[in-house]
Amino acid sequence: MKYIFGPVASRRFGMSLGIDLSPDKKRCNFDCIYCELSPAKPVNNYDNPPKVDDIFNEVKDAVQKYQFDVLTVTSNGEPTLYPYLDELIGKLKTLNKKLLILSNSSTIMKKEIQNSLKKLDIVKLSLDAVSPNIFKKIDRPAKGIDIEKIIKGMIEFRKIYKGELIIEILVVKGINDKDEEFKKLNKVLADIKPDRVDISTIDRPPAYNVEGVSIEKLFELAENIKNQNIFIPTRDKINYKIENLTKEELIETLKKRPFSESDVKNILDEHTLKIFNDLIKENMLEEIWVGGVKFYKAYV
Repeated sequence: MKYIFGPVASRRFGMSLGIDLSPDKKRCNFDCIYCELSPAKPVNNYDNPPKVDDIFNEVKDAVQKYQFDVLTVTSNGEPTLYPYLDELIGKLKTLNKKLLILSNSSTIMKKEIQNSLKKLDIVKLSLDAVSPNIFKKIDRPAKGIDIEKIIKGMIEFRKIYKGELIIEILVVKGINDKDEEFKKLNKVLADIKPDRVDISTIDRPPAYNVEGVSIEKLFELAENIKNQNIFIPTRDKINYKIENLTKEELIETLKKRPFSESDVKNILDEHTLKIFNDLIKENMLEEIWVGGVKFYKAYV
C-alpha cells in the first residue's frame, strides 16, 4: 500500500487508519524543530500530486479490510497543501467513516481550505505559540506565514465548523514552556472556542537538537488554560497529583477544567477520587466525548 498506513492505536483518537498524501517525500510549509521528519526547507506548493482516484481506490480497499475508529488524513508534511483536497474529501465522505485531518493550521485563513475542512468530522489544528517570535522559533514557517492571520483564521473557521475542533499545543523545553506564553494561549483559545485542547511534548526523535518537557510540567502549564477540555496524552507514569480537595473544590474545578478519563485514573489521589465517584453516583457530572476521549464536567 502506498497511501495507507495502519490501523494504529492513537493516544488521542482510538484506532486510526491513516492516509498519507505525500508518501514519497516531505512537503511542508513549516520546518518544526520537533518534527520527526528530516529537516527540509519549507515549501508552499505541492509538486507532482498523486491522483485522487489512486488514493481513494486504495482507501476504499483498506476500509473493507480493517476495523478502525477514525480515517485520518495526514501527510509527510502539511495535508492542506494537497491541491485536490476538496475533491478527495468529497469521495472519502461516501465511505461513511469518521474523518479526521491533522493540520499545522498554516492555511486555515484561506476560505477554500475552511470550506473543505468543514466537511470533516474532526479537525485537529496546531497552535504551539501565539507570540510571533516564539512561533517562528518553534515552527520555522515559510516566508509570509503570520501567526496572527492563523489565529484569525481559526476564529473564523470555528464560526462555520459544526464538527469537533481540536487544538494541539506541543511543548518544547526552553521555547514555549513558560507560564507567560500559556496565559497568552489561554486568551486566544477563549476566542477560538475549540472542543478540546491537547497539550503534548516531544514523543519521537526530533529533527533538531531539542528536548521535550516532563509530563508533570505539562500539567503545570495546563493550569493556565481555563474553561477548556484539556487532554494530556502520555505513555508515562504520572507523578503529578491533585490532592485532598473538598467536594465543593472538586465541583468548582470540574466547572472550569473538565477532567479526562485518563486524568481521573492518574492524577486524583485516593481521597479526591472517592469524592469524584460520589459525584458520579449523585449524577452531578456530565460526560462529554470529544475525538474519542471522555471528559467529566460539573454542571454549571
